[in-house]
Amino acid sequence: MDIHQILKRLPHRYPFVLVDRVVEIEPGRRLLALKNVSINEPYFVGHFPGRPVMPGVLMLEALAQAGALLSFDTAGIVVDERTLFYFAGIDNVRFKRVVEPGDQLLLDVTLLRQRQGLFRYAAQARVGAEVAVEAELMCVVRRDE
Repeated sequence: MDIHQILKRLPHRYPFVLVDRVVEIEPGRRLLALKNVSINEPYFVGHFPGRPVMPGVLMLEALAQAGALLSFDTAGIVVDERTLFYFAGIDNVRFKRVVEPGDQLLLDVTLLRQRQGLFRYAAQARVGAEVAVEAELMCVVRRDE
């Protein structure tokens, strides 16, 4: 799935689209995606001057967006301007590696449970073979009427 297909499925837009490509998807089970980390990202101006580091909350957001892509595919949800995907919880977060400009994050999300619009994932972001962050994420799909 390329960026054009991603933009059709996610409600996010620049500068908040944090998934560049989906490289593998097992519907109802697992998704692997890429986030190319560029020095041109707007947050690097202030985080941190002289030592740019990707904020941990944005790594978690990238994983949640990958989870949204998996959830929409799994549940057959067609995204429109009224369909939103919210965080419902984040558990067992561990940051293990700094992510810097030039790195490529491999976003790996596995669906653990799905019930009534609530999705729970095991999520991990890696740079190469090194784990940058891992967590359990809960997200919910809602229609804004």
